[in-house]
Amino acid sequence: MHQTNPWKTKNKHTVYDNPWISVREDQVIQPNGSPGIYGVVHFKNKAIGILPIDHDGYIYLVGQFRYPLDEYSWEIPEGGCPDGEDPIVAAKRELLEETGLSAGQWKELGRAHLSNSVSDEEAIFFLATDLVQGEAEPEETEELAHKRLPFAEALDMVMRGEITDSVTVIAILYYAHLTRS
Repeated sequence: MHQTNPWKTKNKHTVYDNPWISVREDQVIQPNGSPGIYGVVHFKNKAIGILPIDHDGYIYLVGQFRYPLDEYSWEIPEGGCPDGEDPIVAAKRELLEETGLSAGQWKELGRAHLSNSVSDEEAIFFLATDLVQGEAEPEETEELAHKRLPFAEALDMVMRGEITDSVTVIAILYYAHLTRS
């Protein structure tokens, strides 16, 4: 069912901008008719998540320390897709950079908005199979660990709350749903 937008925007003001995000403070009329402000984080890239699964049913995760959370995180390979770039091109690049893997088969698993109450960030999830191992080419800012484990174990990690990265959780649950018997 399509709903009409009950919000009215009076003006938009960018309060912060860098190469990856911008932050706006919008003056709005809320659905109840009262004036207010709304903060919006605009992401300049789409998030790309790659679920690499080999012929043995094993998944490849990368581990890294995430500054905003002040904690270590196990995740599927991820990266950004600038506006205008084909998401599959970005997915292939990120998989190679972070793991050294290339894939013979690609399938889009789905898409999601990651925090739609405050941002417009969209993620696209890909399944990568028919994997070939090469050399990883991480960005200078990345210190990545690698882990290969059975998909069922990764799913258990999600269900126990040991994997909390939203892109990873969604991709693993998409795949679990697609492959359930």
